[in-house]
Amino acid sequence: MIASAGVSRGLRGRAVTDNGCVFCAIVNGRADASVVHEDDSVIAFMDLQPVTPGHVLVIPKAHAVGLEDLQEGVGVAVWKVAHQLGRALRRSGLRCEGVNLFLADGEAAFQEVFHVHLHVFPRFAGDPFRMEADWRVQERAQLDRAAAAVRGGLAALDAG
Repeated sequence: MIASAGVSRGLRGRAVTDNGCVFCAIVNGRADASVVHEDDSVIAFMDLQPVTPGHVLVIPKAHAVGLEDLQEGVGVAVWKVAHQLGRALRRSGLRCEGVNLFLADGEAAFQEVFHVHLHVFPRFAGDPFRMEADWRVQERAQLDRAAAAVRGGLAALDAG
């Protein structure tokens, strides 16, 4: 179970000075945040621009630009907190018929703050979130080629 943290943290009016990273400023108490969880490696707080009420960001306390920089154990901790928050949203009294977890890794994936962050937000019929794509069933041969490429990437990770 996730321990709860204080309602807000930070020092009002202080400039963001942590190498320009607003999330590091939140971690270091130099920027305000409405915190819902904090432990040794992870902090979770309300998104300033929520998709829906209850939209939470879960971040590692240690700066990691993207997944390449994120230590595996910290990634597990981020996921564990996000999992608990998703469950908590269903019990929160906020409108929540489903939950999305969303992580953008890299500029091409529309990452805007270059500090790993996992969005956890409640969904409901008619909410404003849309993810448009050309969802088409692929031929098995195409899927097999992509699977082989991914397996190659996994082997490269294992090799060091």
